[in-house]
Amino acid sequence: MIEAGIIGGAGYTAGELIRILLRHPEVNLNFVYSTSQPGKPVAQVHQDLLGETDQKFSGEINKEADVVFLCLGHGNSKKFLAENQFSEKTKIVDLSTDFRMAADGHSFVYGLPEFNKEKISTADYIANPGCFATAISLAILPLAKKKLLKDEWHVNAVTGATGAGTSLSDTTHFTWRDNNFSAYKSFGHQHLNEIGQSLKMLQENYSADVNFIPNRGNFSRGIHATAYTSFAGSLEDAKKIYDEAYADAAFTFVIEEDLHLKQVVNTNKCLLKLEKFGGKLLVTSIIDNLLKGASGQAVQNMNLMFGLDEKLGLDLKASYF
Repeated sequence: MIEAGIIGGAGYTAGELIRILLRHPEVNLNFVYSTSQPGKPVAQVHQDLLGETDQKFSGEINKEADVVFLCLGHGNSKKFLAENQFSEKTKIVDLSTDFRMAADGHSFVYGLPEFNKEKISTADYIANPGCFATAISLAILPLAKKKLLKDEWHVNAVTGATGAGTSLSDTTHFTWRDNNFSAYKSFGHQHLNEIGQSLKMLQENYSADVNFIPNRGNFSRGIHATAYTSFAGSLEDAKKIYDEAYADAAFTFVIEEDLHLKQVVNTNKCLLKLEKFGGKLLVTSIIDNLLKGASGQAVQNMNLMFGLDEKLGLDLKASYF
């Protein structure tokens, strides 16, 4: 069994990780570390686990764990690793932004399995992609892989309230979110950096902008993104490119049906739909921000790192009704 640990166990992404790892046939959840909840039953905080585990949050880490997931606030993973040393055999999956940019000089591999599977499979340290970055990258990277991008991308995406984490702010209170909708960080969202990095990796000469407008939705979870750019080919040409890009993808599917979030919420899937309007290609992308956009993808990366079937432990049913 793979002995796994979670650092920062009280948040949303940790809660989803615990739920997945408790059911993973090759994993023993060795410890769930939390500075805010030590000694408290895990199921008292993550109440969907009532009756499923008697594990308690730990105030100590097991430095000999086989894999550790860092579910810490952005900027805190680097600090934690500087203050805590794990064994040479310990693999690390970081869910923050701290190690996503390769130019920062570190040994973390960017963990987008659809485009980096070979490197992930031999890596010891993985930087798990951001939720918006996952949904948008999967929508736009197939054209970059074929060196076919000639123009700007225009992206509009909306995310659920869980994307903001458990800490309360003016825009996360129920009374603000309920029956409400707003844009934020227009043209300046932090996930644009990793999207640009992936584009350059696949099409080095691409220098046009990704014009991204993120939105807050009045629902709990999921991301719905629409992205369009100039494309000279036909819709059939585009479908062939995307089908080829995701032919071996375990969780990303190009479909004909109209998309809505209930198709993917509570799963590790990304669903894509292509449409052509004149000279524009429109790609719609949907994911669960906490699973394919965070914890599910982290387990997918762990599976690849340990030579397991990447779908293991991730056979999840959408909350469709």
